[in-house]
Amino acid sequence: MTPKPAGILYCNCTYAQVIDPAVKAAVLRQLCDSGRSFEAVADLCEMSARKDPALKRLAAGGEVKIAACYPRAVKWLFASAGAPLDAAQTEVLNMREQSAATVGERLHADGILPNLPAGKATPVTPASAATFTAAPSS
Repeated sequence: MTPKPAGILYCNCTYAQVIDPAVKAAVLRQLCDSGRSFEAVADLCEMSARKDPALKRLAAGGEVKIAACYPRAVKWLFASAGAPLDAAQTEVLNMREQSAATVGERLHADGILPNLPAGKATPVTPASAATFTAAPSS
């Protein structure tokens, strides 16, 4: 049995307009051309302010990749609307900082990558964990 692909959510950021229009257009074009199903919303900020019930449905739908803005802001918007996202099942792609090509590549890739700040944290797995022993004090 093949695993169900992650759902895709695209935010057009209609009201705040903090994302480069060229990046938004390129990501949306890639999604349309891919043949994969996705949901597009006008503005997650506005949906959160209205506590739109669709956010609960989206948060409860299993793995989801969200093309929007800052991951921390997107997670806060969902939580504020009473629809917290499961960090293990959510990947937020930042169209403010990532190129359209990078966002498109991640939207179509298998699996969810953790949203960790670049250069600040890395996931620890048993294979990558190291054991450290304190040196004796002199």
